[in-house]
Amino acid sequence: MSKPSKTSPKKPQLLHLVIGGEVERGDEVVFKDLDAVDLVGVFPSYATAHAVWKQKAQQTVDNAEMRYFVVHLHRLLNPDEDEA
Repeated sequence: MSKPSKTSPKKPQLLHLVIGGEVERGDEVVFKDLDAVDLVGVFPSYATAHAVWKQKAQQTVDNAEMRYFVVHLHRLLNPDEDEA
């Protein structure tokens, strides 16, 4: 007889993208130069992505036109699923 598995159910992967670049205006998200957009990376949780976003934003604090964003990729990839 095999023993029941004691592993916990696998959590869904909640991917987040950190992206940034210079924007044309502060009240819109229109990048000045798409070739210069900084694709920082994809992260497995919002907490990890937020920490990287904060670091990148602090590095560019002197440039008022530079903005960084956290994109919830999991919402785009699986729009019908509820968040965990």
